[in-house]
This record gives sequence, C-alpha cells and structure tokens, in this order.
Amino acid sequence: MKEQTFKTQWGGKELSIKVGKLAQQAGGSCLVQYGDTVVLATATMSSYKRDGLKWFPLMVDFEEKMYAAGRIKGSRFMKREGRPTDEAVLTSRTIDRALRPLFDHTIRNDIQVIVTCLTFDGENDPDVVGLIGASCALHMSDIPWNGPIGTIRIGQVEGEWVVNPTYEERENSVLDLMFSGTKDKVIMVEAGANEATEEVVLGGFWHGMDQMEAPIKLIEEVRAAVGKEKRDMTASEDAEDQEVVDTRKNIEDLARPFITEQVKELFFGTPQATKGDRGAQKTELKERTKTFLTEKGIEEEEIGYGTGIVHETLEAEVSRAIVEEGKRVDGRSVTEIRELISETGILPRVHGSAHFSRGETQVVTVVTLGSPGDEQLLDGMEIEGTKRYFHHYNFPPYSVGEVKPMRGPSRRDIGHGGLAEKALMPMMPDKESFPYTVRAVSEVLGSNGSSSMGSTCGSTLSLMDAGVPIKAPVAGIAMGLGYIDDNNWKVLTDLQDLEDGKGGMDFKLAGSRAGITAMQMDTKTDGLTREIIEQTFKQGYDARMEILDVMDAEISAPRPELSEYAPRIISLRINPELIGNVIGPGGKIINGMIADTGVGSIDIDDDGLVMITSTDAAGAEEAKRQIELLTKEVKVGEIYKGKVVRIMDFGAIVEFLPKRDGMVHVSMMAPWRVEKVTDIVKLGEEVMVKVMEMNDGKTSLSMKDAPGNKLPERPAPRERSVSSDRRPPRGPRPSSDSRPPRRPAPAKPKTDA
Repeated sequence: MKEQTFKTQWGGKELSIKVGKLAQQAGGSCLVQYGDTVVLATATMSSYKRDGLKWFPLMVDFEEKMYAAGRIKGSRFMKREGRPTDEAVLTSRTIDRALRPLFDHTIRNDIQVIVTCLTFDGENDPDVVGLIGASCALHMSDIPWNGPIGTIRIGQVEGEWVVNPTYEERENSVLDLMFSGTKDKVIMVEAGANEATEEVVLGGFWHGMDQMEAPIKLIEEVRAAVGKEKRDMTASEDAEDQEVVDTRKNIEDLARPFITEQVKELFFGTPQATKGDRGAQKTELKERTKTFLTEKGIEEEEIGYGTGIVHETLEAEVSRAIVEEGKRVDGRSVTEIRELISETGILPRVHGSAHFSRGETQVVTVVTLGSPGDEQLLDGMEIEGTKRYFHHYNFPPYSVGEVKPMRGPSRRDIGHGGLAEKALMPMMPDKESFPYTVRAVSEVLGSNGSSSMGSTCGSTLSLMDAGVPIKAPVAGIAMGLGYIDDNNWKVLTDLQDLEDGKGGMDFKLAGSRAGITAMQMDTKTDGLTREIIEQTFKQGYDARMEILDVMDAEISAPRPELSEYAPRIISLRINPELIGNVIGPGGKIINGMIADTGVGSIDIDDDGLVMITSTDAAGAEEAKRQIELLTKEVKVGEIYKGKVVRIMDFGAIVEFLPKRDGMVHVSMMAPWRVEKVTDIVKLGEEVMVKVMEMNDGKTSLSMKDAPGNKLPERPAPRERSVSSDRRPPRGPRPSSDSRPPRRPAPAKPKTDA
C-alpha cells in the first residue's frame, strides 16, 4: 500500500489521517494528527476462533508514552513506562465503550485495538484523536464492524460553544462533554460539568452532533481508497452442512416460544425476587429448556445450542414487556426508584463515614482527611502535578455472590471510582479555605444496578459527615432503556441487572439541585436518538431530586466541626521571598520547628501558603507564631525585644526576630556618651530595640529610642585637673620680619655633558 494522506478542517484546526506507511502488518493502521497531537491506531483480528468461548473477545488498549510529551518518567528507579496510569485506563475504557456496540458479539476470534500516543502537544487531548484513529483502523481493516463513528469534545466558554476545546479552554468551560456517534445517534458519553443545566448539556449534544460529519466523512474517504474486504464470519473453516443449519433453526423455532412462556412465569410472577433468586431462576430456566428439548427428541449434542439461547431470549422478553406492557420484573413502574437508605456516622474513629443503599446496591464510603503533604503525585503523559481530592472504588466478589481471587483494582474499578470522583470534584472547596487532602473510599457491599452512582451518593454523605465544606450535595442515578427499535422504546429510571441487556443502555447522570456534574453512557444498541436522550434527561432530573430529598433528610449540610480524630490545619500566607527563612539550609529550621512543637507536618506552597497540620492545637499555634516571626516584614519605627548575640568595640548585634538581627551602634545605646559597649549590655542579655533604618539588607537599631530598657546610672562627668609641673605656655611666635634670613643652599657643581 502506498502512503496517502487525507485531510479536513474541523473545529478550526486540520485533522489528517495518514495510511500506507506505518504498522502495515496490522489488520488496519493509520496515523491521526490534530494540532501537534499524533496517535497511531491499529486493529487486528486473529485468524482462528477460540473454541468454547462464551463471550466476545475484544481487547482495547490506549498506550501513553512519556516521550510523546518530551518527558522522562519521574521515578528514580523506573524510567520505562510500566503499569498504565489511571488516566490511560480511563481512556482505554472510553474507546472500548464506543467501539464495542458495533461488533457482532457472536464473533469468537480475538480482536485487538491498540492506540499509541506518539506526540502530545499539551493542548489537544489524545482521547478524541485516538477514538477517531480506532474508528478509522477498524473501518479500513478486514474486521467486520458496523462503523464508522466520530468522536467530539464540546465545551461552552462565556456562553459560546467550542469544538474540541484545549485544556486551558476546558478549565474555563461550564461543560466538558465528550461523546461518540454519528450526526443522528450517540453511542458513548463521557462528561464532566460545573453544575451545567440539562438545557445546556442537551445543547452541547445537538451542537456536537451537527459537527460530527467532518471526521466520519474523512474516515469514509480512507475506506474508499484503501479499505480491505470484510471477512465473512458466518462461514467457519469447516463449513457447516445444510443439515446442521436446518437442525439449529428447528431448535430455535422450538425453544424460543417455550423459553418466552417460562420467562413470564418464572421472572414476572415473583416481583420481590432478589438478584440471587433470579440467578436461581436462570438456572431453572435452562434446566426446563433442556428437559423440554429432550422430550422433543433433540439429540444430546445439540441441546447445548438450545440452552445457549436462553439468556438472549430472556433479555428480549424483558425488553418487550417494558416497551409493550410497561412491566418490569420487580413490578416497578418505568420511573420508580427502589427503596433508598442514607446513613452517616456509621463507623467510630474514622473522619467521616456513610452508608447508601438503593435496592440491593449497597455502598459504604469512608473519608480520610490528611495534610497537604499527602497529596497524590501525578506523573503521566498528560498530567504532571498533584491531586488533593481522590476517590477509590472497591468491588469485592462477594458483592455479587461470587468467589474469585482479589488482584487489585480492575479497569472497571478504576473507571467507576473516576466517575464518582468527577461528580464531586466541582463541589470541593478550594485549598485556601480548606487545605486538607481528602480521600474517599467506597466499599461496594452489594451490587444490583449502578454501584458507581451509589458511590457518588455515599461520597457526598461521607464528605458532609467529615465536615468537608462541599458547595452542594451531589446524587447520581443510572437510567436504562427498553428497546425494540427507534420507534418503540421506554426509558427506565434506576436500572438493575436484567434490564441491562441487548438493546439497553446504562446512562449515568450525577449532579446537584442546580445542575449536572458528571455523565457516562454506554449502550448495547447502535446508538441513542435525540428523543431518547431528551427523555433520559427529563426522568433523570426527577430521580436526582428524589434521591437528594432522601439524602437531605439524613444530613443537609456539612457538619460544622471536624471529627475529633481528624488533624487540624492552621493556614497562613507569607511573602514567597521569605520561604527560605522558614525552611532553612537543608530544611534545618522547618524540621527543627516540627520536632520542637510536635506538629504533624508543615507544608509550604510556592505562592507562600503555609499549612500546619497537627492534632495538638497548642503545638500548631506555637509553630504558627514562630513562622510569623521568621517571616515578619520589618518596618522602620517598630519596637522589638531582642537578644544580644555579639559585642564589638563600636556597638552590639541584636537578634530581634528569629534569624533576623541588626546593629545597635554605641551612640544609640543610651542618651549619653557611652565609653564602652559593655557598660550598657552584656552578651546574651535581652534588650528592647527600635528599628531606625533599613538599607541594603542591613538594619540599624536603637536602644535609647525604645522604651523598657533598664540602663545603668549615667556616670558623672570627669573633672579636668592641672598638674604643678606642667610647663608654662609658650610666648608669642616671632613674626617673619624678626626671623633671621635663611642661608642660601650651596650651588650644584657643573659637569660636562
């Protein structure tokens, strides 16, 4: 394939796709550039099926490379990129969620999509560029996929829509909306907002959909020029004969009506059934289907095919009942939320704790307050710095009645924790008013529908229980969908297990009473229409208000006092130029102060914000006093108590503030002439001094102008005495006229030249 470049203007910048040069052994590969951010996207499918596999084997990875940002990893010992950062994991999940719905999930060949960021310009986020690259790589490859799709980010700055805003523009935007789809449908959503209203967010969707044509049209141009013929996945390596095909069709014709009737009896006849009960009902349904097919004379080796369509048929019947009859398996209406429970202060000694339940979804969230020095260091390709609020999410296997090894947080755990963190981030107080580092940890104890939104609610309750002055409470709800086609659907409030099947969606909406703070959506359809999105927002708003009412009944505002077990932080601001006075050479002064006062830590920002963390109030106040003295800006005319640290013939050096001294000249020690410095002061003596002059870093002090000094009595003036043997005064000097003439000097002898 020869190298070719395809270009278009999009959002005021050039979007280009290059093919035919790099990674040519992949099934499909392209180099996508937007600004100076460049990604390489590849898509490859294995040539063989994985026998016995019961799920669709898709792998999606986003690879951060530190060289892309011109950086070397900060760790002293590990310079190679290692475990993906949370940001890379979240981007991988975002790409996966956008691509997955458009595959045939009966495929059992391994498919892998890898997006590698090669250069990062610090302005254009590689997630949008990477998703466009992944869409193009799949579309031009031989892999069956019902694309292409586009991806866009929409912001609103000062009331104006911005397409693919830069990082700086996103900081000033009320909305950070990223979604994938076409100009007619939305397939994936990942968004944060600063209490944006539903009207603003919907406007962002419509504006973005209008701008989606450019990247999709460009991908279609690539496909038309270099696209490969798609593989036919219906034909296996060992072609099935017509007899097998006919047999399986006969099994489906027999089994589906039977399974549908059994679903009505088993699932819709027991509205109070738990998730565990429904698991048992699924098992019973398979057994009944197996018995039925056996009685119908189906061969044993073909019965497995019949029981294999049980789950698909169950989901289809659940969706049909919702759309056509408005019935849900637990008997709720489509807008009804399950029982809600909000509790705070459920654990002793921790700084903040809460329990939130919605039906069988149960979350306990614990908040810990730490010093500013506990901030998380970020060392990724896109982000370098610190983070002072972070939320962690744990999903142990017992929460869904399973048994499996625990190997640390999964991608799902990181994603759900990140969503709850995003929902609360706009509500967190600024560092100046609340300098604590805040960690929230959600332990999912039971799960049956959106534990991430349960974690959002639990985090709000726990933060308020800890006394964190959040701006407003935040609640979250997961919205589902019963779907037959674009004209036959119903949006479901408070999604649960059986309702998240084929033809469904999981649309998570989080926010305060004023507006939305976070969103996330993935679907098992080919995308959501504008009508579905509008109805989702309408029902989601009502649900959010209902949940906030229940939360407010438990705790309506942050507690006025922190837990007695939480550390206290005293903050003050100093002149940044005087930070060195507090730290000292090699940290000697600040470390000595921590040891002397017993405080936990003293943290100083570059802008001069000093934060003293301690469980001992007296120690913190003493540390504050010492810092104020170390950094006090001295003014002429001020009076201090100081200590004589050095004596010289012409004066004394007095330390009047910690590490600050000045000179008291002998003439400024007393209101009389001082003959000897030691007549007035002694080494180590405390004296009062007044600042008289400051010049070139030197300070002139006065003792005689400062009240409070105890001076010795003024010595009596010495009397002059004339001795008897003193010579009499000389007479008048003779005038020049009476002087004898001076003798002329002798002439110098002459010499020959």
